[in-house]
Amino acid sequence: MTVQERMRNEFMVIKALGVVYGDIGTSPIYTLAIIFALIVPTVENIFGILSYVFWTMTILVTVQYGWLATSLSKKGEGGTVVLVQLLLPYLKNTKAIATVSMLSFIGISLMIGDGVITPAISILSAVEGMVLIPGYENTPKITLLLIASVIAFILFYVQRKGIEKVASAFGPIMVVWFFALGLVGLWYISQNFSILKAISPFYAINFTLSHPVISFIMLADVILAATGGEALYADMGHLGRLPILKGWLFAFVSLILSYFGQGAFLLTHPAAIVSPLFEMTKDLVPYMYVPFLILTIIATIIASQAMISGIFSVLYQAMTTRIFPHFKVEYTSNELRAQIYVNSVNWFLFACVILMLFVFGESAKLAAAYGLAVAGAMSITGYLISMVFWYKKQYVTMSFAILSGITSTIFFASCTGKIPNGGYWSLIIASIPLFIVILYTMGQKRLYKSFVPVEKKNFLEEYSAKYEKGVHIEGIALFFARQAGEIPAYISKTMFQNGIIYDRNIIVVVKPANEPYGINTELSPLGEGLDLLMIYPGYMEMLDVEKVLQSKGLDARVIFYGQEEIVSKSFLWSIFAMIKTLSPTFVSFYNFPSEKLIGVARRAEI
Repeated sequence: MTVQERMRNEFMVIKALGVVYGDIGTSPIYTLAIIFALIVPTVENIFGILSYVFWTMTILVTVQYGWLATSLSKKGEGGTVVLVQLLLPYLKNTKAIATVSMLSFIGISLMIGDGVITPAISILSAVEGMVLIPGYENTPKITLLLIASVIAFILFYVQRKGIEKVASAFGPIMVVWFFALGLVGLWYISQNFSILKAISPFYAINFTLSHPVISFIMLADVILAATGGEALYADMGHLGRLPILKGWLFAFVSLILSYFGQGAFLLTHPAAIVSPLFEMTKDLVPYMYVPFLILTIIATIIASQAMISGIFSVLYQAMTTRIFPHFKVEYTSNELRAQIYVNSVNWFLFACVILMLFVFGESAKLAAAYGLAVAGAMSITGYLISMVFWYKKQYVTMSFAILSGITSTIFFASCTGKIPNGGYWSLIIASIPLFIVILYTMGQKRLYKSFVPVEKKNFLEEYSAKYEKGVHIEGIALFFARQAGEIPAYISKTMFQNGIIYDRNIIVVVKPANEPYGINTELSPLGEGLDLLMIYPGYMEMLDVEKVLQSKGLDARVIFYGQEEIVSKSFLWSIFAMIKTLSPTFVSFYNFPSEKLIGVARRAEI
């Protein structure tokens, strides 16, 4: 390996720390504080909890995501959509396909549901550290909430500007953050090395046997130590598996040192349960507390940014695979194709974050609602990767996948106890995108059933007869269709009823491929002056159809597309009609020049 290659690999590891590990990296701020708010920090309890934290991070993050999930990819890509694409070739019946698809819909929705709590709890828990600054002990709660709200507003406001210019700083900042966590934790471990005995699973087992009911309830808070672990797989395509795994090794050691250091500190300072991380940092280096607090706030902003970017990317995949309505997408980076901005989604997330801040009021109460959706999403991932290994006949890895899936399911069962304590908010928020996905996919099927396509054979015969008469308009015309084997009625209406036939007419079909990236095209003749252009973009590809056309030497004079006018007496389908009306059209979504577009209205009653 050359020096340049080694430096590039090291840079990718640092970048992974900024992009991937922001969420899980800020968990030490509040995890043990939340747990010990419910359990007395006795020696037995501290050792039992630390053992739980260590093995939770090992099984759910290291095994399920770091080892198993990241070994499954398509061209290096990862995520729920990739798992579905890996499974589809093995599924032979429609019920199995529908079940797997529904699981992926639920997983994506759950990610969004907990995604709005991540910025709220991360930023607020960091801001609450102000009360340990001398003179700020009595800072009113409303002041802390307003400061957190301002930080959240700035975070969401700059999304439109793009984060490419500041993203390069995220990695080095998170390196400093993890070093700070690890070094402070290591200092207190050095004061009591016996705390490392908690690595043994027997402490967790003994705690469970002594307190079975409390242990099950407590799992809902222990899961907070693993939130953000799913990013190891979701962001694999941006950075590569090896940098992510190397980054996790560094992050894992730093996090364990922090948690065990907090445990050692609580052995001698049991009253510091309100915020052990801040208390022990202030106790060790009082003059560095304010810089550490500032670093904490920056780390929580980075964690929130990673979540927002992740939601944008997932929704874009959902739009290109036609399970979610088209929203207006803006590309904020010329270098990073995954950096996009969706205005309506951005401000919806911001509104939800502010709602969470003021509904719960403090990070401890937010934690009572946090983790439910994450545990649900982890359970779904465990099931999906188990199925992939089953079909691949990799039974050893499948057994580990089943173990991790069962573990995450137990955590999810524990988290259901959070529903009456505010967990219902993450479910309510998750239900919004899930409802849209289900309504949109069902509505699309009903809509296209209502449009009777023209038989391809009959269309070609009539086209040939019309074209031979020689009355053509100069130039090239594009006509968009959903499927290659069916001719939409609007094309027949345009050409034959309205007599609009150009010298060259091209029917264009955009069909997302099963691969994440790459764009393949096929141009085939259908008749004199009539061609079929098939475009197969990867489902994560930021497609620019005009560039594809230019690469084929096609400069269209006009672009026709079907524009639906939906009528329904049903309230449910009226909502679908409204969504279709408010959503950008297919051609608008792919940024065609407006002066070339002609929408041909089609009335449909569903």
